[in-house]
Amino acid sequence: MSEQSQLEQFHLPDVGEGLTEAEILTWHVQPGDEVTVNQIIVEVETAKAAVELPTPFAGTVHELLAAEGATVDVGSPIITVNTGGGAATGGGGVPEQDATEEQPEKPLVGTGAKEGATRRRARRRPAATNGDAPPAPARDRSGAEGVPAAVDGAAAATGGAGTGARGADDTPASGRVVTLAKPPVRKLAKDLGVDLAAVTPTGDGGVVTRADVHRHHEATSTSTSASASTATTGAEAQQAPQAVATDGGREGREERIPVRGVRKHTAAAMVRSAFTAPHVTEFLQVDVTETVAAVERLRQRPEFSERKVSPLLLIAKALLATVRRHPGLNASWDDEAQEIVIRHYVNLGIAAATERGLVVPNIKEAQDKSLPELADEMQRLTETARRGATSLAELSGGTITITNVGVFGVDAGTPILNPGEAAILAFGQIRDMPWVHQGELAVRKVTTLSLSFDHRMVDGELGSKALRDIGAMLEDPLTALAWS
Repeated sequence: MSEQSQLEQFHLPDVGEGLTEAEILTWHVQPGDEVTVNQIIVEVETAKAAVELPTPFAGTVHELLAAEGATVDVGSPIITVNTGGGAATGGGGVPEQDATEEQPEKPLVGTGAKEGATRRRARRRPAATNGDAPPAPARDRSGAEGVPAAVDGAAAATGGAGTGARGADDTPASGRVVTLAKPPVRKLAKDLGVDLAAVTPTGDGGVVTRADVHRHHEATSTSTSASASTATTGAEAQQAPQAVATDGGREGREERIPVRGVRKHTAAAMVRSAFTAPHVTEFLQVDVTETVAAVERLRQRPEFSERKVSPLLLIAKALLATVRRHPGLNASWDDEAQEIVIRHYVNLGIAAATERGLVVPNIKEAQDKSLPELADEMQRLTETARRGATSLAELSGGTITITNVGVFGVDAGTPILNPGEAAILAFGQIRDMPWVHQGELAVRKVTTLSLSFDHRMVDGELGSKALRDIGAMLEDPLTALAWS
């Protein structure tokens, strides 16, 4: 006698600090998959970061209640799991077949087999014909360009329509090669109405990049409507009317990008900061010739041979020493209590530009880090942010921030404070400039520092002293050692 089915719904939890919604990025399971408790089933993007969610249930996936790309309110059901083991009625069920047909899901390249990995039941589908839609591309769950995800027949066939069965080599029976691209690139292609299968990849390992998508879109947009209709694939033909409608009949003249996830949070935070904290920004040009020389010497030392050393590292150290001399720079405003909170610890934020938008992970207890430890943490947080894998803990609790605008070829800027912080330091590009050094005109390495601060907590005197001290330590790195 078969066991009685029991359907349990998993509701989207609040994975952050009072977040109200999240976008479904990637489903790691499909209807018919067997799952275990705490198995990762979905990746979502909140207003702060991309987060992987585990299931609290063990059983068989009955139905996915939210599609990839959908924005879901916290508390809404997103998946139904049959925990009873019996066949459930209604949509989403998958008939069981001979146990010999079960094949374990292949893990991502380089991750190895995982205990309790998802097992997919083989699905009976008619063989693909010329009129069938192409199989859905494999997703790169790592978010790193050039790292292909393992392709599985059940995973690639979202919705199950027109996919055809797969052979033992995991290649679609239709013979079409699965296109490799990371999720942001796939979303870009979808927004532009571009069929990834028609794009010529230039990334490592045959991965389609954003530049490839834009290049293909521009090439197809300049074609005549007659040739475009001839060359367009079935997937492009379905998306083209949407693109034309969005652009008012002038495809390619405008592009609309939905504001959600990290970018939406950043926009709201910047508006809130700009209109609640009275900003003041001061600038200081600094001769950093000795700092540049010190960076070169550090790179030659054995303890830094495997570490990334740049002027940013010494600027971070100078800021930490300045906070020790001027604690009022590392403060927050308690509006309810009408108090200034001076923090005697530093969670140093490092602003990083990513494809999802600007994120600012922070180094916890940075004041206690040695220079090699600080270099390790800065490199780890930056690389994690660019992969879109920054945790909520790393994005929360920052006390003061550094942003490097010099990497974009910019001399200076007026950075906006992160909400809850009293100051943010920006430094521009380092350029060769004529400079009076020791009474003589010489060509020196010069940069511009910009310090924005909340005038409720940091007055002009404190802000000026702090900026002057940072500059002094960059002009002579030995000063930073003396003040640390």
